[in-house]
Amino acid sequence: MLFFPTKIALFILLSITLSPLSFLSGREELQSLKKKLPTLLFSFLPFPCIQFGMYVNFLSSMNEARIEITIPHLFRCPISLDLLEDPVTLCTGQTYDRSSIEKWLSAGNLTCPVTMQKLHDPSIVPNHTLRHLIDQWLQLGYQFHPGNSATIDYLTSLKHALESRDSSLDHKLQALHKIQVLSDEYCSFKRTCFNQLSYLTLLLQLVFETRSMEFTELALSCIVKLLPLVNLDPLNMIKDESKLSTFVSLLEKGTTKTKTSLCHLIDSTATSTQTQELCHVLGNSRKVIEEIVRLAREIQEEESSKAGIKAMSALCSLQSNRESLVRGGAIDGVIAYMLESDKLQKNLAPMAMGIIEKLVVLESGKVGVVNHPSGIQTVVKMVFRVCNNQEYCCSEVAVGVLLVICRDYGVAREEAIGAGILTQLLFLLQSQCGNKTKTKARMLLKLLRSKWNQESNNKL
Repeated sequence: MLFFPTKIALFILLSITLSPLSFLSGREELQSLKKKLPTLLFSFLPFPCIQFGMYVNFLSSMNEARIEITIPHLFRCPISLDLLEDPVTLCTGQTYDRSSIEKWLSAGNLTCPVTMQKLHDPSIVPNHTLRHLIDQWLQLGYQFHPGNSATIDYLTSLKHALESRDSSLDHKLQALHKIQVLSDEYCSFKRTCFNQLSYLTLLLQLVFETRSMEFTELALSCIVKLLPLVNLDPLNMIKDESKLSTFVSLLEKGTTKTKTSLCHLIDSTATSTQTQELCHVLGNSRKVIEEIVRLAREIQEEESSKAGIKAMSALCSLQSNRESLVRGGAIDGVIAYMLESDKLQKNLAPMAMGIIEKLVVLESGKVGVVNHPSGIQTVVKMVFRVCNNQEYCCSEVAVGVLLVICRDYGVAREEAIGAGILTQLLFLLQSQCGNKTKTKARMLLKLLRSKWNQESNNKL
């Protein structure tokens, strides 16, 4: 049984704590009163034991109230504004509580309540990821890391700033800068938030809709940082004809940073089965290939040149792309890169040789290397490179490429011998390279000797 003054103090304190609005005008005044009221209540209680017990219960009530007030926006249904109990997602990517959205749809509404977009597919899909996050939040209660709630709300507010038509360009650019910083600070919870809030989808849409080159460059930079953290399925929107046209236009006319980011995006398409079809579409676009080849050749721009090589390597991973790459000048671009690669502190010569290895499987690829003025000489230079294990891998690939070409082309054998292949192979056999590399080196020596003897006998 509480004394009357105690009841009054409890009533005042809980009213202030639980209500989002206060009769006090000043925020500092409110916080000050909240700090003083526990002491005030403490003084009203008659016995120390009652005082202590009530004080503990009292703090517990305050904690519960604080948790209730700080439910992350991501966990609230946009219709009911209550905590999501059974989160489901529409085709627009927006999530609602099942009961709320079913009422909306049963009333004859065929639009998304948040975006007001027409629903081309009215089906709803359970959002298990968000359900797991909410369950975690409920189980941990006040022990749930406050930074997590803050992260959810912060990312939600940044997304709103990017989506809102009322936001100025400067405001959106500031939001993108903040997203860049957040994506650098990796944690599994943040990764889940980026996925749940469909950031990749939003940023891609903005890239294709916004005409500001500054915004596009920064948005693409954010996308590149998010690629290792999120589901890559949204990239498939690039297959759309109009978006693919914009993609190509950005590759042709964008800034160097924009082109570099687009190459990283192409590189990512080969890392997931979800984007294999997109990889095929890009790999069969003549303009896309011509642009990334041009970028790879610009060795003075080290980062963009390396990005071009990575993009070509990714497209080469699909056999269906290789003929298009040869026609688009990939052989010339890769050889040009390898000729200048020694000037770079960290080069991708082994990856470049890997591209050649995949392309010489095609007859057109072999012809491309043989007909290039520096083709055979460049490959011979890659046969023996005393650096690290990666370079020895490059040696193995280079010997393998020469085996394939020299078997069919006498002119290639002559050029290889003239470029010093015999000396290179002998050095390689005496080095500490792997057994596979030495085996291939012996096979190439044997091939060159037998062909040389055969040609000598024919002359006689």
